[in-house]
Amino acid sequence: MSADARSVWRFGAIGTVWAIETPHALPALARDRVEGVIASFDAAWSRFRPDSVVSRLSREGGAVPAPPDATAMLDAYAELSSATEGAVNPLVGEALAKRGYDAEYSFTDRGAMPAPAAWRDLVTWSPEALALSEPALLDVGALGKGRLVDLVVQALAPWAPADLVVDAGGDLAVRGATQRIGLEHPFDARRAIGVVEVTDAALCASATNRRAWGEGLHHVLDARTGVPVRTIAATWAIAPTAMRADAIATALFFDGGPRLAHEWGVEWVRMTTDGRVEWSPGSKAELFT
Repeated sequence: MSADARSVWRFGAIGTVWAIETPHALPALARDRVEGVIASFDAAWSRFRPDSVVSRLSREGGAVPAPPDATAMLDAYAELSSATEGAVNPLVGEALAKRGYDAEYSFTDRGAMPAPAAWRDLVTWSPEALALSEPALLDVGALGKGRLVDLVVQALAPWAPADLVVDAGGDLAVRGATQRIGLEHPFDARRAIGVVEVTDAALCASATNRRAWGEGLHHVLDARTGVPVRTIAATWAIAPTAMRADAIATALFFDGGPRLAHEWGVEWVRMTTDGRVEWSPGSKAELFT
C-alpha cells in the first residue's frame, strides 16, 4: 500500500479480510455495491453455507439457473484440469470435507478420497443452466476468490476507475499507481523471499501454510488422490485478471502449471518445500535467494 494519505476500507467477507484502497473514501452507495456483489457470489458458490447453490446441488443434483460466473469459471477449470492431468478438479469439495475442511470447520481428518475423475461427464454448464447429473460438491477455490476480486474491481469502476487496490487476503488487483508487493516466505511470515512490482494487473498467491491443520493437512489437494500436495510450498502469479492469476497460482502446485501459465501469458514464482525457488522466463520479481 502507498504511504500517501489515502482511504483504506477494511472488512471481513468469505472467510478473509479485505482491504480496498482508493484516493478518497468510498461513498455508501459504492460500499453497498461491493457488499452486494460479494453476497451474491457467496450465495451461489460457498460450500460452507447450506442455502448456497452449490450446497443444494450437492444434496440433490439436477439443474439450476446458471449463476452469472458459472461459464467463465468452469471454462477455466476445464483448462486447469486438462493442463494438470486432473489434479485440479471442481468436484474436489467432498475430498476437502473428508480431510476436515468442511462446512463445520471440524478439521477432523476422515481419510483421503479422490474426486470424481470424469467430472466433465457429471457437470454441464452454459450461460443459462448449471447441472450435475448426480449429487456432488462443487468447490471453486482454485480460482473463485480471484474471480470475486475482479467483480469487485468492476463494481467500483464508477468511483475508482483508474486508481484502486483491491486486496482479498493476499489476492489483489491493482489499477493505477504501481504497488511494490512482498512475496511472503511460506515458512516464516516475518520474511519475504522477494518483491515484485504490480501495475494494472493482479497478483494472487497460494501457500500450504495457509488454511492448514492437523499433521501435514492443508487446502491444496491433488484431486486424483485426495492427498495434500507435498512438493510445492507457495506460489505467486501475475496476470491481467485476478481469476487467471488465482487459477495459475493453483496450477503451479502441479506438473503442467508452468506450461499453462506460458499459454496464458502469466508471470509466476514458486517455492518448493525443500527451499528452492523457481520462476517464469521474463519474471520481473526481485528475488532474495
